[in-house]
Amino acid sequence: TGECVQYYLCSDNQIITDGAGIIDIRVGEDPEEESECPHFLNTCCEKDSVLIDPPASLTTPKPPPEQHRPTCGFRNAEGIGFRITGNKAGEAEYGEFPWMVAVLREERVIDSNLNVYECGASLIAPNVVLTAAHCVFNKQREQLLIRAGEWDTQTRNELHPHQDRRVVELITHESFNKGSLANDVALLILNEPFQLAENVQPVCLPPKDAKFDQNECFASGWGKNIFGKEGKYQVILKKVKLPVVPHAKCQESLRTTRLGRRFVLHQSFLCAGGRTGEDTCRGDGGSPLVCPIPGSPTYYYQAGIVAWGIGCGENGIPGVYGNVAYFRDWIDKQLQTRNIAARDYIFTAP
Repeated sequence: TGECVQYYLCSDNQIITDGAGIIDIRVGEDPEEESECPHFLNTCCEKDSVLIDPPASLTTPKPPPEQHRPTCGFRNAEGIGFRITGNKAGEAEYGEFPWMVAVLREERVIDSNLNVYECGASLIAPNVVLTAAHCVFNKQREQLLIRAGEWDTQTRNELHPHQDRRVVELITHESFNKGSLANDVALLILNEPFQLAENVQPVCLPPKDAKFDQNECFASGWGKNIFGKEGKYQVILKKVKLPVVPHAKCQESLRTTRLGRRFVLHQSFLCAGGRTGEDTCRGDGGSPLVCPIPGSPTYYYQAGIVAWGIGCGENGIPGVYGNVAYFRDWIDKQLQTRNIAARDYIFTAP
């Protein structure tokens, strides 16, 4: 005897309750989708305007003197040095989220190397980056380039330069499930620390018992604005304000989708959003969801890591994130065994 469910809810005669093969993973490109410029760091350009060799003036300037705040997680809500005028909907200010990091993958094309956008991530210590396991699963660490201090991907003419580092160790959660994305967390240890500056600072990590049922959280990323081939990758870092949704309520909402009424939301997930058009999307995978620290609202904990959703920005359907508080013990343990101090991501009131 069995139960009648839609064909996509059945796998090897077992009802799928964890969403494997059904969820929309928020990373990379779908090869079946057409796009003018499939890669994040490319833009559509008339043939006569394409530069064969970039001008020498584009060499990256030296980073500013190191500036380390007494604590992590400070959001530059007004931006650094200037504010965007004529701000397009949802663009982050320059330097607003100084922990935001891009994970790039080097790809050899004919005689040149291209840096292809893989996913987002966050800086939690000068030499440690936090991201989603699904972003880096089966990737070679030698291919990865980690970029901090980026904002507008189409120009180097910014107040402070971006900085690039290599990955010396890639640590994926040992219980990561590539089907359901349970335990979707990874740490990247860098070859040398980033030089901390106004636009490069670590985010704070929450204590493991932290709760985030609040309305003032932000997700940031360079992902697509909408799902499907009509969506375009963002040039300037985008932000979206999202409410955190309680676990039970989120599971209830997700059961109304193609996941079905038997769907079980794993404890390693946290949900946010559910308002039409306000969501993270494909390409935002690994990016941080941050929430204000109670009592210190200009400082932020990272509550979530962008993981998956059902479409993007559907009314009443929250996006799903890796729960950083749930992973806190695992993160501490991994760094402890490598003699990396936790002080960079522990909040101390200024």
